[in-house]
Amino acid sequence: MAAALRKILTFGSMLLPYGVHELRRRHKQRIRLSEPILQALKANQDLAGCHEGQRCFILANGPSVKALDLTVLEGETVISVSNGYLHADFMRFAPKYHVVPQITYGTMTEDKVARWFAEMDESLGEAELFLNETEAGIVSERKLFVGRKVRYVALRTNFDDVSDTSMIDIAKPIPRIDSVPVLALMIAMHMGFKNIVLLGVDHDSWRSGYYKYAFDLKTQADTDFSVTSDGKILSPNYDTFQSLARLWRQYRRLGMIASANGVRIINGGIGGELDEFERVPLNLLLSQDKVQ
Repeated sequence: MAAALRKILTFGSMLLPYGVHELRRRHKQRIRLSEPILQALKANQDLAGCHEGQRCFILANGPSVKALDLTVLEGETVISVSNGYLHADFMRFAPKYHVVPQITYGTMTEDKVARWFAEMDESLGEAELFLNETEAGIVSERKLFVGRKVRYVALRTNFDDVSDTSMIDIAKPIPRIDSVPVLALMIAMHMGFKNIVLLGVDHDSWRSGYYKYAFDLKTQADTDFSVTSDGKILSPNYDTFQSLARLWRQYRRLGMIASANGVRIINGGIGGELDEFERVPLNLLLSQDKVQ
């Protein structure tokens, strides 16, 4: 009886619009942080400035990445995100860090999340993993990522409330995000990277009306309730543009913080619509290294 009821509730949650899922998530996040999570956040203090003055590449999953030769990243410090372990030649450039944003539960049930995390763990090599604190319970209960360094952030505050240009401290609750590269940028800046290069941060799906990746999804295929099975975006333009405006404000604030703290953020990708940072093609960046 209990199992049947659980299935009914799970199915019902799949029918809820995104806004309802978002409100549920934010309500859960108003709950006081547990002592283990507070200690996990405190441990992030060790990361402050650990890559001071260095360069990193944040590799996102936009389809423009298919036009890049990612093997040139071998030997570089790479931060991959979400399903990024599915990129071609992933183990050639072997990211040092992997970042996953908060998970919206619905079509992504706890069982599916556990399967996704297991797939991820098998494919990440030795990458250190960042998760949101909302996933700490499932990692602990299901005994996931055994032997891997897992760190947690607490996406709890509002980007629009960030009013200065101080570095965002991931050892404390940090602003909620609308796209995982924003979280990766906060982490990279906290770790002291001086030059941060974005790849595959396209944000141009609103033009075509379809959300695509640089690869075919595996476990997470057909779990995004905001698109059809072939990637067609279901949201009306009004909602899409509201979300984009919020996302662009997040990038702009991070750009202001970077500028005030001597950090250079470069969009090294091909195409895409992100225009908040200077563009330098990847091949030109790497050729400049050879000249120096």
